Amino acid sequence: MASADPVRDGAAAAEVRRDVLAVEGPEAAAFLQGQLSQDVAALAPGASAWSFLLQPQGKVDALVRVLRRDDDRFVVDVDAGFGEAVRARLQRFKLRTKAEIEPLPWRCVAVRGARAHEVAGAAADGVGAFAVVADWPGLPGVDLLGPSPVVPEDAVAVDLSALEVARVEAGWPAMGAELTPDTIPAEVGLVPLAVSFTKGCYTGQELVARIDSRGGNVPRVLRGLVAPAALSVGQELRDDTGRVVGVVTSVAASPTLGWIGLAPVHRSVEPPARLADRIEVRALPLVG
Repeated sequence: MASADPVRDGAAAAEVRRDVLAVEGPEAAAFLQGQLSQDVAALAPGASAWSFLLQPQGKVDALVRVLRRDDDRFVVDVDAGFGEAVRARLQRFKLRTKAEIEPLPWRCVAVRGARAHEVAGAAADGVGAFAVVADWPGLPGVDLLGPSPVVPEDAVAVDLSALEVARVEAGWPAMGAELTPDTIPAEVGLVPLAVSFTKGCYTGQELVARIDSRGGNVPRVLRGLVAPAALSVGQELRDDTGRVVGVVTSVAASPTLGWIGLAPVHRSVEPPARLADRIEVRALPLVG
């Protein structure tokens, strides 16, 4: 019997667009270890993890996922539309390195919900896809990544808009929205998930380490918004004095909360707080 809310209580699935790259060669592991914030060398074959790809100054080039296929073969995937930028960024630092970086024509089926791991794990074996990490705060998830993944039989097919609502409720940052070239990793709350502090050096490490040593304090922090009326991307958020304290980056209509959004908000605004126009600032995740 299908769950009344498969995105939360069962297993909801939809094909989503991801850009996928193959990074292969005898020096691929060492190369990625020096470019990504995650401990790539510690990944076992078949394992995956989230990682930041950073500018030398420490700001975000991309939030990627790295999958280790075997000793010398890796897959790096990123939000759709950013694969070429990631490839160019990696290629720029690949001097005299025995590793090749090429687009991979793989697809992705996202599975979210309380039964996501159970349902997706069984499905991956049947279609030859990799079941890769995709948990969001407050919401279990698995992505089926491979040449021809399909929506699992035990999952409920949903529209992409349902997954977008879940993403905003969870506070999971998206490339081009919450993640831009001006973003500091600690602002989006994923440092514990995407950064290793025990591995060796990597590009952009200095800023990440310095902020962590100072307690993770950054000028702004990604927050959830709940509003009495529709929000719009780019909308300025003002406190009761009229000061701009943030700008809306994502919006959605939640079936439980109504109009919701995400925004990097000035650190002086401590949730729960109410801004102008009765917009509430809340800690993330909004649901979970």
